[in-house]
Amino acid sequence: MKKTLLTLTLCGLTLITKAQNTSVEKSTFGLQTGVLGIWAYNETKLSNTVALRTEIGFDFGVWETTFYDDYDSPFLLTPVIVVEPRFYYNLKKRSENSKRIDGNSGNFIALKMGYHPDWFVLFNTDNAPIVSDFSIIPTWGIRRHIGRHFDFEAGLGAGFSYTFAKRAGYVKNKSEMELNMHLRIGYRF
Repeated sequence: MKKTLLTLTLCGLTLITKAQNTSVEKSTFGLQTGVLGIWAYNETKLSNTVALRTEIGFDFGVWETTFYDDYDSPFLLTPVIVVEPRFYYNLKKRSENSKRIDGNSGNFIALKMGYHPDWFVLFNTDNAPIVSDFSIIPTWGIRRHIGRHFDFEAGLGAGFSYTFAKRAGYVKNKSEMELNMHLRIGYRF
């Protein structure tokens, strides 16, 4: 009888352990870099599947738009501020399949809202006027961790951007479709 009770108790504890909710992390912080920049980010838990990502960094771009046609500085490094709610939709499935979910490793759908302020631009050898913009881009992506601290992330999306060209001395502002394609590798603290 004692062996039966002990066995049932151990099985019950196992079921209780498995019944815990899988969830995004309460808060995670790291640095990421890719072909087009470097960023510091923080993700804060809003619910078990939603995290709010805030990001500050530098976007590196090759500008071939009408705003920079008259300048010889095609390579610019501009500051960027991003606020991005992310819905991690497959954490439970990954956990059930014994795959990692630490550091919010999973697939996500996000609404990336980014702003390039007109504060300064690095590598602006011709003193081209700084043109700020704001974008809203629905994005699908994945994040996976390699080892304890390293991660990689990829995403793809299409949305809307609005350029504040009048502030920089141009005749009119501009709105257009914008793509978000990113491939990043990072370090999580």
